[in-house]
Amino acid sequence: MSKRTLAIIGATFVAMIYGSTFTIAKDVMPTYVQPFGFILIRSIGATILFWLLTFFAPKEKIDKKDFPRIMAAAFFGVAFNQLTFFKGLSYTSPISASVIMVTAPIIVLILSAILIKERIEIKKVIGIIIGLTGTSILILYGKSIGNSSNANWGNFLVFTNAFSYAIYLIIVKKLISKYHAFTFIKWIYSFGLLFVIPFGYSEFNAIEWQSIPIDIYYKIGFVVFFTTFLAYLINLMAMKQLKPTTLSVFIYLQPLFAASFAISLGKDELNLIKITSAVLIFIGVYLVTQKKATSN
Repeated sequence: MSKRTLAIIGATFVAMIYGSTFTIAKDVMPTYVQPFGFILIRSIGATILFWLLTFFAPKEKIDKKDFPRIMAAAFFGVAFNQLTFFKGLSYTSPISASVIMVTAPIIVLILSAILIKERIEIKKVIGIIIGLTGTSILILYGKSIGNSSNANWGNFLVFTNAFSYAIYLIIVKKLISKYHAFTFIKWIYSFGLLFVIPFGYSEFNAIEWQSIPIDIYYKIGFVVFFTTFLAYLINLMAMKQLKPTTLSVFIYLQPLFAASFAISLGKDELNLIKITSAVLIFIGVYLVTQKKATSN
């Protein structure tokens, strides 16, 4: 099996993790842990795990001039995108949030063309725009599909998270081409933890640990280990083989996994808006993935 095939499998697995996280995280917050407090838990746990990887990392030293890029990756890939995502998810529904995330590929496409001069393919542009149309429908009718009066605000925050994630993919690409992922990911999360502490400290202190059921502890553990530690690590490894635009397209799989998981547990329900959005999204995904056989 080629490295590129493994990268595609890994990216699909990450989409599956993220898709299930929409529902799992909703079970934790805001009932037991507030969104920013949850992000601080994620950051602390993942930082510890990534530093433990140091024992298995190749002996590389990071050039001092790369630390500003690492700090930028920490801000957009850990702090800002996670804070906006969890806050948005606390207001909107799992399926709505996951579908809005598909705005990231068009942002990555634009930023890749501007910042790293990646060639824009017409079929990919058409596919991404169709997917974006599906997302636009979801945002436009946000109040009819969310679970609260703040659903539109929640949808906007999730969109902001998608934009932040797109910037992260562009920033981190140059790092992954220069270093082994184990070398710098611990620094990304260390700086990310510093950025998160001012926002999450008060909510973290307010957690009543003794009142949290055991199953919620398991779900917190899932988010720390799988959604944060493992997913970020696999994504970085996949980026060795895939362009940012291609990797971002796997976000399109998240609504499928999120919807399947949420509906199977009775946490969310389908309606015409969601179905229409999903159809447009997967038409877009079909067009975008047609080039995967011949290009990264």
